[in-house]
Amino acid sequence: QVQVVESGGGSVQPGGSLTLSCAVSGYPDIRYSLGWFRQAPGKEREGVVALYIGVDITYYADSVKGRFTISHDDDKNIMYLQMNSLKPEDTAMYYCAAGSVYGGSWQNPSKYKYWGQGTQVTVSS
Repeated sequence: QVQVVESGGGSVQPGGSLTLSCAVSGYPDIRYSLGWFRQAPGKEREGVVALYIGVDITYYADSVKGRFTISHDDDKNIMYLQMNSLKPEDTAMYYCAAGSVYGGSWQNPSKYKYWGQGTQVTVSS
């Protein structure tokens, strides 16, 4: 059984930093993608970053390039999202997802089979 568990959300002032974690267990393949998505109230779910496990290819949305960094602890199978220079528009529920997703499909949430419960990120002064 695949489990995806996020942690690390919270509230921060503009310009601040947060680190999100995503622990995955039970995935049946050695190569798959892990993605971070976010959804603000009244908006569609948006792909933020993704990592192709086993190949170490990363993808970033234009809105977060240069501010967000994704990494992966292979031993613990935990993905980290370091978020710096946070802006109010980064406020959203952040979800981690796992699936057999490659290349240009990484931002399509329907391509990911397994999802975590989400963690709230609020950027406000």
